[in-house]
Amino acid sequence: MTPEELQALFDPDVQELIEKHIGDDPAAFAMKFHDRNSLPVRAIAEQIACRHKAAKKLPNLSLRNLLYTTLSLEQASGERTAHYKSGLEEMAGKKLLDMTGGLGVDSTFFANRFEEVIYVERDEVLAEVASHNFRELGINNITIIRGDSTELLEVSSDNTFDWIFLDPARREKGKRSVSLEDAEPNVVKLHDLLLCKARKLCVKASPALEISALREKLPSLSQVLVLSVDRECKEVLLFCEREKADEPVVVKAVCLGRGGETFFLSDKEAGRRKRVAGAGAYFYEPDPAIIKARLTAVLAEHYELQFINPTIDYLTSGRKIERFPGRSFRVMAALPYKPRVLKSFLKEHGIAAASIQRRDFPLSPDEIRRIYCLKESDEHYLFFLKDSRRRLLCLYCGRLY
Repeated sequence: MTPEELQALFDPDVQELIEKHIGDDPAAFAMKFHDRNSLPVRAIAEQIACRHKAAKKLPNLSLRNLLYTTLSLEQASGERTAHYKSGLEEMAGKKLLDMTGGLGVDSTFFANRFEEVIYVERDEVLAEVASHNFRELGINNITIIRGDSTELLEVSSDNTFDWIFLDPARREKGKRSVSLEDAEPNVVKLHDLLLCKARKLCVKASPALEISALREKLPSLSQVLVLSVDRECKEVLLFCEREKADEPVVVKAVCLGRGGETFFLSDKEAGRRKRVAGAGAYFYEPDPAIIKARLTAVLAEHYELQFINPTIDYLTSGRKIERFPGRSFRVMAALPYKPRVLKSFLKEHGIAAASIQRRDFPLSPDEIRRIYCLKESDEHYLFFLKDSRRRLLCLYCGRLY
């Protein structure tokens, strides 16, 4: 979006046109109005497309007359994750610096917990979009600074902020990156400077970030929090403290479900993986946040579950677990994986479509689907794996919830 297009979007007539066509297909709108040179047609079509996406990602905020850019909306925190992390007991104080302001979703929620939020954004258009959105939301304790947040950090006095929050840009040469070093700002390089300016630091990292060796990169790391929403891993949050005691990093998984429930696990007591000869009556796949945080063993110990294979995150039990944090299934059949046997089984039970899952199995889901001519369906579930003796296994399951 250009500065000229943004200014045109502030026109009341243009705002009325967006509301009138909010249900339209953005491409169809652009085609219909392509010859209206007096209108910012491309920018209007972008707003229509973004509002469709925002309705899902930001269900409450999107009810207001907010503006977006495609990339900033894609990169922004979802409403549930922003609300959750801003609501953490320790996430409060007088002043927070948001070094990577973007669309301003995180700053919006932090403003409820801090006396002042300093929002910094290099992109002039995006900063103006965020400024408009803050006004529409009635937020008046966010100070907007257009510029480079690292330069601001360098000229700020020590202990200026209670907290610093970063959601580094994770794109390198047009491609997504995962490592902290490849992100901008580079939190590893800035580690010492950051903790001179604030006692506490929160970094929103890629959900794909490897969390096993982070202490070497961030010496002040005190906690890693893996956050999922509706069984989809959304964020890995890294918390650093200047006065952190020399203790092991605490790893937690937080699973936000459709009912609003939150499930916590801590790694203070590492569970032991228990092998079994075969699957029990019930089969469990932990929430992705639990798997990512490597806390499946703790979960298994808590619910007295067993591993089908000690190297993968599939659990089993002879009893049904209510409100299990993940997916639960009833095991209908456990078959040694033999192509001829499986083909006969599928034909006998009339299974022409299924959801195919696999872990530690030599064939990919696409290869399995092609070999057995299976279409996609969530009525039947087929899990392909190895058992505790490394034998190939197929579990035919029915979803419980």
